[in-house]
Amino acid sequence: MRKITLAVASDIALDKLVASDANVRRIKAGVSVEDLAEDIARRGLLQSLNVRPLVDGDGAEIGKYGVIAGGRRLAALKLLVKQKRLAKSAPVPCIVKGDGVEEEDSLAENTMREALHPLDQFRAFKNLHDQGLSVDDIAARFFVGAQAVRQRLKLAAASPKLLDLYVTEELSLEQLMAFCVTDDHARQEEVWEALSRSYDKGSHAIRRQLTQGAVRASDKRAQFVGIETYEAGGGIVLRDLFNRDDGGWLQDAALLDRLAREKLEQAAEAIREEGWKWSETAIDFPYGHTNGLGLLPGTQAPLTDEEQARYDATVAEYDRLSEERESADDFPEEVDRRMAELEAEIAAVDERSAIYEPTEIARAGVFVSVDYDGHLKVERGFVRSGVSTRRQSFRSEPISTASCAGRRWKACETVSNA
Repeated sequence: MRKITLAVASDIALDKLVASDANVRRIKAGVSVEDLAEDIARRGLLQSLNVRPLVDGDGAEIGKYGVIAGGRRLAALKLLVKQKRLAKSAPVPCIVKGDGVEEEDSLAENTMREALHPLDQFRAFKNLHDQGLSVDDIAARFFVGAQAVRQRLKLAAASPKLLDLYVTEELSLEQLMAFCVTDDHARQEEVWEALSRSYDKGSHAIRRQLTQGAVRASDKRAQFVGIETYEAGGGIVLRDLFNRDDGGWLQDAALLDRLAREKLEQAAEAIREEGWKWSETAIDFPYGHTNGLGLLPGTQAPLTDEEQARYDATVAEYDRLSEERESADDFPEEVDRRMAELEAEIAAVDERSAIYEPTEIARAGVFVSVDYDGHLKVERGFVRSGVSTRRQSFRSEPISTASCAGRRWKACETVSNA
């Protein structure tokens, strides 16, 4: 059997290389020539060009070479020359062939190579990160966004069992992404085992199982406590890097409830020092919790001339926009947002704290809770008839779904949590 002899790469001056019409790649795909040029500038040429000598009408070589495989690399090198970052006669490693069919060689060079499996890329990014490269460094070197790098690192960190299932195509990429809502390998595998016996194994079912019992970051308890405080207390936040998650899910609902009650009690303690006869504190009071109670005839603090002028201008602008919206078939979204801002400003003035006489405060009480948007809510000036003095009654029962957010009292104050 005849032994195979491989061609050895030779250095050919860049200005002697030209693109060949025999190159089968016509459609632009993948990394741009500009990005490829930057990559070559950073790490050098990683793959030789496949070329053939060009000949004249008599078959004599003319000293130039046509690139039949590596046209994008050639274009990137010429771009570096144009940018004056590479000499126009720089030596380029090339495999020179003189036999066979040019189009066949070009086709083979593009089709015989196997694309990198996505998991290999995920793991390669992870190895680079483990070696000290930051997310931004990796993104810059491979011309992808930082979020794409974070996603690949997240996928590479999934349970080895799930990664094996992904390689054997028993698990799709969409399913793998859903499992990465949590970093807990045991939990990932537990959910997979449960779903493997279920009809619905889709990504939505996976996310639903993994976030069961968790609390949305948009929940008013989470807004009141703050994610940083929750995490400082040892809480874990589940995040979805592949879909909009509105801040994620707080996994430890019991911890969140405890932190919310503690913060609420601290706020209530300061309010009790105002001299109220009694106070009740709860994250959420049931509807109608003030029924049957009297209300002190407090007065609101007067506005300064500047505050009054601003209030009048706000009301006027709101009324004008309201009239325009009523007569318009379609209204821009930004105007709706502006009206919401104006309404909030008006409400802040209309519902500002009432002022009570000290003797009145001594016979009345307050309700302290969390408003629907996560701000502290204080309802002052309620009077109980025929009820003995009570300093505090603290409620520690689980949070009710009922809310008094939609009820507005003159004695109700919403204090910013910022």
